[in-house]
Amino acid sequence: MSLLQTRDLKKFFGDLHAVDGVNFSVEAGEVRALIGANGAGKTTLVNVISGLLRPDGGQILFQDVDVTALSVYDRIRAGIARSFQIVNLFDHLTCLDNVALSIFSREGKTRKLLSLAGSDGAVRQEALEVLDRFGLESKRHLMAGVLAQGERKLLDVAVAYALRPKVLFLDEPTSGVSTREKAPIMDTITSVVRSGSITAVIIEHDMDVVFKYSDRIVVMHQGTVLAEGTPDEIRKNEQVITTLLGASAPA
Repeated sequence: MSLLQTRDLKKFFGDLHAVDGVNFSVEAGEVRALIGANGAGKTTLVNVISGLLRPDGGQILFQDVDVTALSVYDRIRAGIARSFQIVNLFDHLTCLDNVALSIFSREGKTRKLLSLAGSDGAVRQEALEVLDRFGLESKRHLMAGVLAQGERKLLDVAVAYALRPKVLFLDEPTSGVSTREKAPIMDTITSVVRSGSITAVIIEHDMDVVFKYSDRIVVMHQGTVLAEGTPDEIRKNEQVITTLLGASAPA
């Protein structure tokens, strides 16, 4: 049984079939990449799965339960979380408070988030442990807005991780950072994911990152799944090379 799967999932914007009958599945414990050119439907698919958009057809099954009609909050409670391509942090709060607020949200203590954040020792301890996992414990008292871009990316993933998801969608975790920062960011993310028995789906344009860190790759094109396979299988897929990778395909 797949941890997560979609059946004939559809999302239309007028005449644009952004997601057009997609059958997509994720197995527990893997790091799966979701790739495709701009406009292929990757982010729309993730937005539908995570509840930010309502589908126009099809089903979403999570642990063999139909979650198609659930709210974003109920999907988070079920175990589906995501980070964003554009980092979604509270810049005027500390790194510690950003993670603590995520924990309070997970626990349903949303009415008194700021007043609770300084007084709940268990939440503070858990937030510190999450920051430590991502190499950010020393930054705990810094405002999120002053972090370097690579650190902001890690904090954004840490905030999503603090929700204790079973599957975590990462939208371009290395976008906007220097080439030398990409490997340390991905090393940290994949180490945390694998050690925490969490499943990750990464939307990514950097093919070096995709081929190095993914167990399996799903290729989207014009709202549909073009191909799926191991990194080696995708490297050798002529249709993928022609449609997406072109001359930049790894040797």
